[in-house]
Amino acid sequence: MFPASTNDQYTGAKTSAWFLALLALGSIIPGAIHYFLPDGGAEVIAGLDLGASRALVIGVFAWMGATQIPYGLAQLAVALRYRSLVPLFLALALVERTLAAIAGWITKGAGAMHHPPEHYAAALLVPVIIVFLMLSLRQKR
Repeated sequence: MFPASTNDQYTGAKTSAWFLALLALGSIIPGAIHYFLPDGGAEVIAGLDLGASRALVIGVFAWMGATQIPYGLAQLAVALRYRSLVPLFLALALVERTLAAIAGWITKGAGAMHHPPEHYAAALLVPVIIVFLMLSLRQKR
Protein backbone atom coordinates (compact mmCIF):
# COMPACT_ATOMS: atom_id res chain seq x y z
CA MET A 1 0.00 0.00 0.00
CA PHE A 2 2.87 2.40 0.75
CA PRO A 3 5.76 2.53 -1.75
CA ALA A 4 9.31 3.19 -0.61
CA SER A 5 10.02 6.64 0.80
CA THR A 6 11.16 9.36 -1.59
CA ASN A 7 12.68 11.58 1.09
CA ASP A 8 16.21 11.06 -0.26
CA GLN A 9 15.12 12.58 -3.60
CA TYR A 10 13.82 15.81 -2.05
CA THR A 11 16.19 18.76 -2.47
CA GLY A 12 14.05 21.57 -1.07
CA ALA A 13 14.00 23.03 2.43
CA LYS A 14 13.03 20.64 5.21
CA THR A 15 11.06 23.49 6.75
CA SER A 16 8.71 23.32 3.77
CA ALA A 17 7.97 19.67 4.51
CA TRP A 18 7.30 20.49 8.16
CA PHE A 19 5.08 23.38 7.11
CA LEU A 20 3.13 20.94 4.93
CA ALA A 21 2.72 18.73 8.02
CA LEU A 22 1.22 21.74 9.84
CA LEU A 23 -1.11 22.34 6.89
CA ALA A 24 -2.09 18.67 7.16
CA LEU A 25 -3.14 19.19 10.76
CA GLY A 26 -4.98 22.29 9.55
CA SER A 27 -7.01 20.01 7.29
CA ILE A 28 -7.46 16.98 9.55
CA ILE A 29 -8.55 18.86 12.69
CA PRO A 30 -11.17 21.11 11.02
CA GLY A 31 -12.28 18.11 8.96
CA ALA A 32 -12.92 16.15 12.15
CA ILE A 33 -14.79 19.13 13.62
CA HIS A 34 -16.94 19.46 10.51
CA TYR A 35 -17.66 15.76 10.40
CA PHE A 36 -18.09 14.86 14.06
CA LEU A 37 -19.55 17.92 15.85
CA PRO A 38 -23.36 17.88 15.91
CA ASP A 39 -23.54 21.21 14.03
CA GLY A 40 -20.27 20.68 12.14
CA GLY A 41 -18.93 23.81 13.82
CA ALA A 42 -21.28 26.01 11.80
CA GLU A 43 -22.90 27.63 14.84
CA VAL A 44 -20.46 27.06 17.71
CA ILE A 45 -17.29 28.03 15.79
CA ALA A 46 -18.27 29.92 12.63
CA GLY A 47 -21.18 31.70 14.31
CA LEU A 48 -23.54 31.09 11.40
CA ASP A 49 -27.30 31.41 11.77
CA LEU A 50 -28.50 28.18 10.21
CA GLY A 51 -32.19 29.10 10.18
CA ALA A 52 -34.46 26.93 8.06
CA SER A 53 -31.50 25.37 6.23
CA ARG A 54 -30.00 23.80 9.35
CA ALA A 55 -29.97 20.20 8.06
CA LEU A 56 -28.57 21.27 4.68
CA VAL A 57 -25.73 23.34 6.18
CA ILE A 58 -24.80 20.61 8.65
CA GLY A 59 -24.80 18.08 5.81
CA VAL A 60 -22.55 20.29 3.68
CA PHE A 61 -20.18 20.78 6.62
CA ALA A 62 -20.01 16.99 7.16
CA TRP A 63 -19.33 16.48 3.44
CA MET A 64 -16.53 19.06 3.64
CA GLY A 65 -15.06 17.27 6.64
CA ALA A 66 -15.21 13.98 4.76
CA THR A 67 -12.97 15.50 2.07
CA GLN A 68 -10.66 17.41 4.44
CA ILE A 69 -9.69 14.38 6.53
CA PRO A 70 -8.25 12.22 3.69
CA TYR A 71 -6.67 15.27 2.02
CA GLY A 72 -4.92 16.09 5.30
CA LEU A 73 -3.79 12.48 5.70
CA ALA A 74 -2.30 12.62 2.19
CA GLN A 75 -0.52 15.88 3.05
CA LEU A 76 0.87 14.26 6.19
CA ALA A 77 2.10 11.20 4.26
CA VAL A 78 3.88 13.47 1.78
CA ALA A 79 5.42 15.63 4.53
CA LEU A 80 6.74 12.63 6.43
CA ARG A 81 7.49 9.97 3.80
CA TYR A 82 7.16 11.20 0.19
CA ARG A 83 8.90 14.56 0.31
CA SER A 84 9.62 14.67 -3.41
CA LEU A 85 5.90 15.57 -3.69
CA VAL A 86 6.11 18.49 -1.22
CA PRO A 87 6.23 21.17 -3.96
CA LEU A 88 3.19 19.66 -5.68
CA PHE A 89 1.18 19.49 -2.46
CA LEU A 90 2.17 23.04 -1.50
CA ALA A 91 1.06 24.20 -4.97
CA LEU A 92 -2.27 22.40 -4.45
CA ALA A 93 -2.63 24.03 -1.02
CA LEU A 94 -1.89 27.40 -2.64
CA VAL A 95 -4.64 26.89 -5.22
CA GLU A 96 -7.05 25.71 -2.50
CA ARG A 97 -6.40 28.64 -0.15
CA THR A 98 -6.35 31.22 -2.95
CA LEU A 99 -9.73 30.02 -4.24
CA ALA A 100 -11.11 29.98 -0.67
CA ALA A 101 -9.87 33.53 -0.03
CA ILE A 102 -11.34 34.80 -3.31
CA ALA A 103 -14.68 33.14 -2.58
CA GLY A 104 -14.73 34.32 1.03
CA TRP A 105 -13.78 37.93 0.42
CA ILE A 106 -14.52 38.80 -3.21
CA THR A 107 -17.02 36.63 -5.06
CA LYS A 108 -19.21 34.56 -2.72
CA GLY A 109 -18.72 36.45 0.55
CA ALA A 110 -18.46 40.01 -0.75
CA GLY A 111 -20.41 42.34 1.48
CA ALA A 112 -21.02 39.70 4.13
CA MET A 113 -21.62 41.07 7.60
CA HIS A 114 -19.90 38.08 9.18
CA HIS A 115 -16.81 36.12 8.14
CA PRO A 116 -15.99 32.77 9.75
CA PRO A 117 -12.42 32.22 11.02
CA GLU A 118 -11.45 30.25 7.89
CA HIS A 119 -11.92 33.34 5.69
CA TYR A 120 -9.18 35.11 7.65
CA ALA A 121 -6.95 32.02 7.78
CA ALA A 122 -7.18 31.46 4.02
CA ALA A 123 -6.20 35.04 3.23
CA LEU A 124 -3.29 35.00 5.68
CA LEU A 125 -1.98 31.62 4.51
CA VAL A 126 -1.68 32.48 0.80
CA PRO A 127 1.57 34.50 1.10
CA VAL A 128 3.00 32.08 3.69
CA ILE A 129 2.37 29.10 1.40
CA ILE A 130 4.09 30.97 -1.45
CA VAL A 131 7.21 31.39 0.69
CA PHE A 132 7.35 27.70 1.64
CA LEU A 133 6.60 26.65 -1.94
CA MET A 134 9.56 28.72 -3.16
CA LEU A 135 11.78 27.17 -0.47
CA SER A 136 10.63 23.68 -1.47
CA LEU A 137 11.68 24.31 -5.07
CA ARG A 138 15.21 25.43 -4.31
CA GLN A 139 18.10 23.08 -5.01
CA LYS A 140 20.57 22.25 -2.25
CA ARG A 141 24.17 23.17 -2.98
